[in-house]
Amino acid sequence: MRWILAFLMFTVPSGLCPIAFAQGRVECSSFSSHILNRAVRYCVMLPPGYETDVQKKYPVLYFLHGLGENEQTLLRSGGWGLIEDLRQERKIGDFLMVAPEGWGSFFINSADGRERYSDFFLSEFLPYVETRYRLIRDRRSRGVTGLSMGGYGALRLAFAHPELFASVSAQSPALITESPREMNADLRDAGPLAKLLGQVFGDPINVTHWRQNNPFDLARKNQAQLKTEAIYVNCGEQDEYGFAAGATRIHKQLLADGIRHAFHLYSGGHSAQYFLSHLGETIEFHWHAFAGAAGKVR
Repeated sequence: MRWILAFLMFTVPSGLCPIAFAQGRVECSSFSSHILNRAVRYCVMLPPGYETDVQKKYPVLYFLHGLGENEQTLLRSGGWGLIEDLRQERKIGDFLMVAPEGWGSFFINSADGRERYSDFFLSEFLPYVETRYRLIRDRRSRGVTGLSMGGYGALRLAFAHPELFASVSAQSPALITESPREMNADLRDAGPLAKLLGQVFGDPINVTHWRQNNPFDLARKNQAQLKTEAIYVNCGEQDEYGFAAGATRIHKQLLADGIRHAFHLYSGGHSAQYFLSHLGETIEFHWHAFAGAAGKVR
């Protein structure tokens, strides 16, 4: 039951929405999706020099937010400013960061096929972003990251499509270790959230759909390809919703399968404070992956 309540966490203070910084620039807009039949909002962080050096192309990192948040999560939490500080301290170089609106989709297609978020992201949004902006269109220069629900989404995308993403990270990912049967029992007592989660995973849980999108199953299925990915996971040891157990389980599974990755359990709970405390090393992890790729022949 605790994991259900977790998806409303990571609330950040309102009223803090800086759109421009001294070095980089953030632009927010929307994309009209034919697959979803509605507009999807997004924000893009452009690095310094993007407007002036019109020949240069950049790596890209996609950021997936938690439930109850939106594409402006990093803006309102101070995350964008933290990333700018890393750049000014020369801990990272230049790349674009793209944050799409995800609602409560878990960034996957729904079990009943009515909400095809994954199809939208892969078939519409990713090509749109990589045509509109000057990006290096190569998997080695493309990463995905997320927190809580978005951490689940990031791992699911990267583990299902290692041909598209060469780096993935997740903070406090909503990796659920319960079986579908146990989840169904939890959902009976979940109140309004049961309807929300049922719209994504089915009510009762659609077992086939669950396994097709489960990061644990996908990591096992595509373990050979995952050996070419840079993978990073962290979680708070005192996570109030039990996500440390899921993070530890994916760590042990990757370890047993011989898949290199970085894994950290830190002191802390399931909160925006925890997320911001470890956002810097997460971003640096992706920059090292991008920088390593830049030194290889394409």
